[in-house]
This record gives sequence, C-alpha cells and structure tokens, in this order.
Amino acid sequence: MGEQDNCCCNQQRSAAAAPAATATTERPRHTRSVCPVCLTQVEAVLKREGGLIYMEKTCAEHGTFRTVVWRELADIEQWRGCLPELGAAENLGCPDNCGICPEHQQGSCCVLLEVTRRCDLHCRFCFADGTTPEPSLDELKAAVDDILAKAGQPLLQLSGGEPALRDDLPQLVAYAKQRGYKYVQLNSNGLRLAADEAYVRALAEAGLSFVFMQFDGVDNGVYEYLRHAPLLKQKLRAIELCDKYNIGVTLVPTVVRGVNDQQIGEIIRLAVSRSPAVRGVHFQPVSYFGRYPEQPADDQRYTLDELLLAISEQAGVAAEHILPSRCDHPLCGCHASFVVLPDGSLLPLSRRSDAQQSPSTAEQNREYVGRHWQRKEPEGCCCGPQAAQQELDVASLEGFAQRASSHGFTITAMAFQDAMNLDIERLRRCSLHVYHNGRLIPFCCRYLTPIGG
Repeated sequence: MGEQDNCCCNQQRSAAAAPAATATTERPRHTRSVCPVCLTQVEAVLKREGGLIYMEKTCAEHGTFRTVVWRELADIEQWRGCLPELGAAENLGCPDNCGICPEHQQGSCCVLLEVTRRCDLHCRFCFADGTTPEPSLDELKAAVDDILAKAGQPLLQLSGGEPALRDDLPQLVAYAKQRGYKYVQLNSNGLRLAADEAYVRALAEAGLSFVFMQFDGVDNGVYEYLRHAPLLKQKLRAIELCDKYNIGVTLVPTVVRGVNDQQIGEIIRLAVSRSPAVRGVHFQPVSYFGRYPEQPADDQRYTLDELLLAISEQAGVAAEHILPSRCDHPLCGCHASFVVLPDGSLLPLSRRSDAQQSPSTAEQNREYVGRHWQRKEPEGCCCGPQAAQQELDVASLEGFAQRASSHGFTITAMAFQDAMNLDIERLRRCSLHVYHNGRLIPFCCRYLTPIGG
C-alpha cells in the first residue's frame, strides 16, 4: 500500500459538491465503536479537526485510536440528516450479541449466503480464506428455506469466495426461485462467466436475476495490482455473455486511493456504453478487514464524500442527483437513478429533497434494487432489443416509459466499516445481512476482524 499517495488534502472542493458547513456545531457527536485490537465495545466520538472529521476512541487495555471518516468535501450534517445520536443505554451488547438483536432498527433488504470460501483469485483485499469446509447442496437448500422463515422474502445474494466455482450453483438458483425468492443475485469475479457459456446459460435458465460483478477499472494495471492478474478482457467477455442470455450486470469497483480512484468517471462511462446489459455501477471504497495485516493510515482511507466529489467531477453527475442511503444509515452509502438515452447520455431521475431523504423500509429498498438491476427488454419487438430501441420515440410518454424500463441505470455505493471506523449508530441500521450458523448478522459485523486479520 506504500505506493498510494496522499492526494486528498490537496483536492479542490467542487461547486457541484455540497459546501462544507460553516455554522454547524463543533460539539463532538457521541457514538460507540470497538477496540480494533480486542473488538470490545468502547465509547467513541466523531470530532472535527483541521477540516476533517475523525472517529476517536479509547480502550482501557490497548489505548487510543482515531481514523478519518469524512473529509468535509460535502456537508456531513446535511448528508446525515436529523438522525439522533446513539442513546446511552442503546445497543450496549453490539456487536457481540448480534443475530440480529431486537434493538436493530432495520429489516433484511438483502441476505448474503456464502456458498463457498474457495476462490480462483488471491486478491489484495479479501476476507475469504478458502479453508472453511464447503456446504453441500442440501445444506444450502436448507439455509435458503431458513432465510425465508427468518427474513420473509429478501433479495438473496449467493456469494463466497467465488460462488461460480460450484458446478451445482444453477440448481441452487432454481431451488431459490422455486421457493419464492423474487430476486436471486450472484456475487462474482466474472472469470467463469467469461469462460463457460454453458454455465451462463444454465444460470439464466435457472432464473438468476442479475450478477454483481467485481470490476475495478478500465486497464489491466488496476487488476494486476488488486487481483494479481490482467483481467479486463475476461470482465468484458463476462458482460457479453450475460448480455446474450439477458442477465443484468452491475459493476462493482473496490476503490483504492492511488490505484483506481482516478478511473471512477471512466468506469461509469464504460458501464453506460454497455447499457442495457450493464445496469449500473456500485462503488465500494476499500475497507480494511480480512487478511489486511495492520491499521491503515489516514491517507489510505477513501471516504464516502470523496467518492461523491469524484462522481461529480469525473463523470459530470451533479451532486443534487446523488442521494444519501435511506434504507441503511446515510453515512453508509448513496444512490442515483438515470435513464441511458439513445445518444449515450444520462438523464437523471433522482433529485435530493427533504422527502427523498426520509427513511425507507427494507422492502422498498429491495424493490428499488430489483427493479433497476434486473434486465428488462421492450415489449412487442421480434427483431431484438436494439432494433426496438431505434424505433422508439423517447420524446413520447410511451417511448420514454419503455426506454426507462429497458435502459435504467444506477450509480450506487456502500462504504463498509472495519474495526477502526465501525460506528454502532450506523451498524444498527444495516439492511445487508449475512446468514451464518442460523443467524442473520449485519455484513460489517459478520466480517469484523481485529487489526492483524
């Protein structure tokens, strides 16, 4: 990580980004976190210092820790809204008693089911160790049933490791659809999808809703650094085959400072150029859990407000069209909705407002994701989707509605937490849960690891 340069302090605030507040209170915001060494719950504060916002916390045994959580490239108070601070007697058992506990404030939008810990890559940032015994297909079917019983009908994410290493994955997808799951998502690096067309066809026939595909950049240098292999050709081939079998793909870049943070606009433009096969881009600023061996320096942190500014400056998306998360905590992520017009431009459908910043339920968020990421084609055409789109008059109400249905596009992000920046105020609103040993556990809690991995 030594080659990542500290460029954040010299970035210019864009007029497109919300200006940093000048009248907000300087009183620290109280919350709780964990000691990054022993993972014991400790008191924490978010405090403004030198134009940055830090989380600071002290463990009686291991000392004081702090890490940057926001760089004031956008107004954190406006972005967070009116959510109250963590109460003195709330969530005192978090994260140790998670499963999820009655104090958790959000339902399950998405539930992640690990189908393997095996992987055909050895990435620089990963929590999969490859040593956990792989569950049988019958065990996974039982888990699918148990998730339904515990969480209703969430969006089911089949994950790993690399789940496409399982030959029986199409059978599991078909079983989940048979059991009533409306949306089944595959989290994948895309390598088998690029190499095995019959496997992609089998997934499509089984009813797979969409693929959430690792996609870090537009040149092989990024992949060689993060994934130890030149993978761009395989990634693009995976998109082509998913397109052939009408499976929507959302690209998922892990954003690492000095590696691919200057390619955010290029990734979005590449994704748009492959609409409607590609349904959007879901950015994930790097978090430090799993095999990462040490406490990251502040200049290695890539914060959510930096991403907001980069999307505006590099992709030309006005800040007013990017909304805070309404299902999870606002500091956990963002979303923006568009239609890709025939000339390749993005027409924004989302605009920040007080009404849009009101909380949404897990069910509402699930439908937002499912509607946008699942592939739809225009009706009434026997000559293929592209021919149909050429005939549409998008200026008409009917034409625009069809275009919006078939060429919807999202820019979203999730800023996962690790042991250094875990904020229990945020964690208790998590709607992405991992199924583990019969329990539903918030993602950042399930994969929480101490410094040293």
